[in-house]
Amino acid sequence: MGETQGGHTGTARGVTGRRALLIGGAAAAVGTAALARDELARLWWRLPGVEKPRVAGAVDFRGAQWVSASSANYRRADRPDDYGIDRVVIHVTQGSFRSAVKVFQDPAHGAAAHYIVRKDGHITQMIRELDVAFHAGNREYNERSVGIEHEGFVEEASSFTDAMYAASARLTAGICRRYKIPVDRKHVIGHVEVPGTDHTDPGRYWDWDRYMALVRRAHRTQA
Repeated sequence: MGETQGGHTGTARGVTGRRALLIGGAAAAVGTAALARDELARLWWRLPGVEKPRVAGAVDFRGAQWVSASSANYRRADRPDDYGIDRVVIHVTQGSFRSAVKVFQDPAHGAAAHYIVRKDGHITQMIRELDVAFHAGNREYNERSVGIEHEGFVEEASSFTDAMYAASARLTAGICRRYKIPVDRKHVIGHVEVPGTDHTDPGRYWDWDRYMALVRRAHRTQA
C-alpha cells in the first residue's frame, strides 16, 4: 500500500508539474510571439518592396547641412510610428566639429548623434530623425530621443557661444514642435541624465536656464 500511495502521490506531483510546465510554456510562447510581432513591426522596412522612400541629402531642420554618418552608427527605423520620440538629449563633442564629423563617419566608432552644432551656429545633420542614432548609451533612450552634439569641451566655458545657443535652441524648439514634446527639463536633458551612462556632458558651464528660455522663445515664434 505504501508503494501504491507513494506511486500515486508521485504521479500527482508529476501531473501538476507537467501542467505548470505546459501552462508556463504556453505563456512564454505567447509572450515570445508578441515580442516577435513587435519586433517585426519595427523591422518592416527590411521586407522586400516596402522600404520607405527617402530623398538623398534631405534634412529635417531647414538650414542644416547634410553629411551622412556611417550606417554602422545608427539603426534604420520609422520614427515616430515605430518608436515614439519624447526626448532631446544635449551632448558636447569633447573635440572639434571636424573631429566629431570624422568619428561619426567611422563605422568602428559605434556611435553618432543626429545633429552637430558648431560654435558659429552652423548645424550639420548626420542621421535622419526617423532613424535611431546610437548616441545616448542607453537603448531605450536612443529609440525615444533625438541627439544634438555641440562643438567644444565640458570644462571650457568659452565653447558655448551665443551663436551656438541660439542655433541649438531653434533646432530643439523645432524638434519639440514636430513631435509635440513638452519644452521642459524633463524632456530636454543632458547626456549626464541618461540612466546607466557615465558621461558628464554638457557639464557645469552649459547654461540650462539661458538655453531653455531660448528654446521656449523659439518654440513660441515657430507657432
